Amino acid sequence: MTRFDLAFAILLGLEGEYGNDPDDPGGETKFGISKRSHPEVDIPELTRAQAKAIYRTEYWDRLRCDELPEPLDILVFDAAVNQGPKPAVKMLQRAVGARQDGYIGERTRAAIERHKPLEIAPRYLTARALRYVGTRNFDRFGRGWIHRLFRLSMSVVP
Repeated sequence: MTRFDLAFAILLGLEGEYGNDPDDPGGETKFGISKRSHPEVDIPELTRAQAKAIYRTEYWDRLRCDELPEPLDILVFDAAVNQGPKPAVKMLQRAVGARQDGYIGERTRAAIERHKPLEIAPRYLTARALRYVGTRNFDRFGRGWIHRLFRLSMSVVP
């Protein structure tokens, strides 16, 4: 199993199946793929294979997660899916002391290499939690978001 396959399996366990909560700004959602982010997708008919292809190209490959050390690869992937690609990278950059421009370039990779991944992981998860707290729907979805972080950390951080 590749790291992407593992990341996708973990993600499906966190995201679930179909939902259409009127309070969710993403709107209609299946496997975590939202109508708001993917208006061209027929959400109710979306298959796991189609969702996996979207996640591979738009999140895993786009953020070059294959180049990140474990467990940061999966932590950043999940953050990109749940909180957006650019915020996911900025939180990583903050965790390693790099300039927060939202792009993983040479400077960010060098900053990552200066730290042990298991030192970065808790700082990264903390940054995610703090970003959730500042989110407009935290009172409605916050408990689930924080629960997601605990489940994710138990899945990938030794």
